[in-house]
Amino acid sequence: MLRLVHTADVHLGARHADLGDQAVAQRERQFAAFVASVDLALAERVDLFLIAGDLFDSNVQPRRSVERAASQLRRLVEARIRTVLIPGTHDVYDRASIYRTYDIPAMSGALGTDLVTVLDPDHTEIHLPALDVVVHGRCFATKRAPESPLLNLDAATDHRATWHVGLLHAAVAIPDRTDGDDVVITVEQIAASHLDYLALGHWHSTLKDRAGDTIYAYSGAPEAVAMDQDRAGNVLLVSLDKPGETKQVDVQERKVGRTRFERLELDAATLGSQPALVETLAAKADPDLVLDVQLIGVRPDVLDLSTDEVENELGERFLKLRIRDRSIAPLTDGTVPLPDTVLGAFIRDMEAQIAEAEAGALESGPDDGVGAAGDGADPARDAAAELRDALRLGRLLLAGEEVTL
Repeated sequence: MLRLVHTADVHLGARHADLGDQAVAQRERQFAAFVASVDLALAERVDLFLIAGDLFDSNVQPRRSVERAASQLRRLVEARIRTVLIPGTHDVYDRASIYRTYDIPAMSGALGTDLVTVLDPDHTEIHLPALDVVVHGRCFATKRAPESPLLNLDAATDHRATWHVGLLHAAVAIPDRTDGDDVVITVEQIAASHLDYLALGHWHSTLKDRAGDTIYAYSGAPEAVAMDQDRAGNVLLVSLDKPGETKQVDVQERKVGRTRFERLELDAATLGSQPALVETLAAKADPDLVLDVQLIGVRPDVLDLSTDEVENELGERFLKLRIRDRSIAPLTDGTVPLPDTVLGAFIRDMEAQIAEAEAGALESGPDDGVGAAGDGADPARDAAAELRDALRLGRLLLAGEEVTL
């Protein structure tokens, strides 16, 4: 049996410009998740520790950051657990590569051994006879790959070892979604590789699948790098066994990250007031929580609510708090004034426009909270919501009510 821990996309040194004062804390969370990954490897007494690219967020890192990472690899060296890592697209193996600037194996105490291996364009595999495995990991000296790193790889023709494991930082091709990615592979190429297991990096969410006889997986980032990665926070514990003639591969998720994600929908009709919303959200306060709140439903005319004020008041109690007001203004209640009055004509015209916009929103499909820009944008729904607001405000103004915008 061969047992390994698979991680990727640690992104040590990420700047987190979107987190403001929380950026330093999140960098420490990322390092802590890397430490927890090493802890898991030691506790499980695995044979191999794989890092599938982007250990560092960029090639520009202070020496102390590299030394911190190397100190964790040294723990594995001391336990005789072998590490193989490959550059990614953030710590790409170009002329300025961090792996050219620093001798990671030497800094980890593995100089002259096979206990720490950094694969590069000139060294695309490592045969570890003690583990009866060959690790294949082709990378390039440029961020954008000139060809698939799986091109012409067929482990079935390689008889040096029982196990053949792939280690790549690449995107599995998805039509119209990965066309612009820097390194792309296809499921057909994965199947043709005849690898026993393909350890992938690049996608920050955990995913496992099969292509032909090859099991492939993304470990995901061990700690969230961006605040919308709710499938981050894991590493993979992989066991490869051959009890008879048939090979078996078992992949288990293990949680190592601290960041939690929660999506919460609140009916605006039940809120009552802004202080009531603050009280509801304050009950969930957690410095490790990314809370994404959506206000839905029909909000009362009397509800005076500023989502910016609520975010500012509670923001420091969460890792990240985002409130999106997707509630809609009510349509007209009671008897509508005659159509030959200004108010009556206005109401009828606006309600016709709203009906048309909402019909367009239905044709665009269900609202899953993720638009083309990833922020929940939906032009048809937004237009309908704006028209409802215009109707509500116009009705109040034309009726002589005092309105605060």
